[in-house]
Amino acid sequence: MFSINSKVALCNADYDILTFGELLIDMVGTNNRGILTYHQFFGGSPANIAMNAKRLGLNALACSAVGNDRFGDYLINTLESANVSTKCVQRTDAATSMVVLNQSNGTPKPIFYRGADYIIEYNDVLEEAVRNSKIIHFSTWPLSKSPAYESLMQAIDSAKKENALICFDPNFHPDHWGDPEKGKEIVKNLIGKTSIVKPSDDDAERLFGADTNENQIEKFHKLGAKLVIMTLGKDGLIISDGNDIFKMATMATEVTNTTGAGDAFWAGFYAAIIDGSTIKDACRYGSAASAFKLKYLSSIAELPTLNKLKEMYSL
Repeated sequence: MFSINSKVALCNADYDILTFGELLIDMVGTNNRGILTYHQFFGGSPANIAMNAKRLGLNALACSAVGNDRFGDYLINTLESANVSTKCVQRTDAATSMVVLNQSNGTPKPIFYRGADYIIEYNDVLEEAVRNSKIIHFSTWPLSKSPAYESLMQAIDSAKKENALICFDPNFHPDHWGDPEKGKEIVKNLIGKTSIVKPSDDDAERLFGADTNENQIEKFHKLGAKLVIMTLGKDGLIISDGNDIFKMATMATEVTNTTGAGDAFWAGFYAAIIDGSTIKDACRYGSAASAFKLKYLSSIAELPTLNKLKEMYSL
């Protein structure tokens, strides 16, 4: 059980967090007098979280797959330059996956080009990493295709045996699935296997249809979610432990591009949890990290330390 005002008990492990899922190229378009120009950025929500978490001082590693191409080289080199372990990043002959989107102050509308991201095999290296991580984080991307789906299921089973904190970003998007309705059921079935879920209000609507935020949160709890953190963009967020609910305003004052804001939140939240903060205070740090990132075009930013975030945002 979780309580909004309590700390989270974590297992003893060498790694603070292992993220499982997509590592890809973000092609972000900017409009200059009607002419679109695209810029290449490091991307993929779980990989972004690993990068952000490392910058906040955590021992993080990413489990992903990229192609044997220059994009794959770029992504791996970027992780290594940030001192994020790449031992669980696999190479494949499929092309490195890509998302094309335009710079946006609201929810971006991406176009997906999927190749290598779901070709993740469960091997001894991944098993060792899973068994030695305090937190396992994953997104919906690996749920939509094999062999990533089966590998993720094995990772979750192993993590549960080690009492790791299992956290799920239910970022369901119908374009990832041949049968979106089946995809919804797969995502819903995974919610009960996790410790913490952090949907956005858009994620909830794609999964359940339109409803009030409070009703959406209750649907996640009914599916087995222990702690629900629903992010609401400019309207902040709502935290619910199933008994108590708490609303928190956004800390953002400048928005250049919203892509990656949720990933920054996750990283700030995790770093604070590892540091011994309560869930409510960890959400404040997550909100501060998100507000900091929103000022930048790329999906990740040079996040400051937790202490600096505390100073900058009066936490």
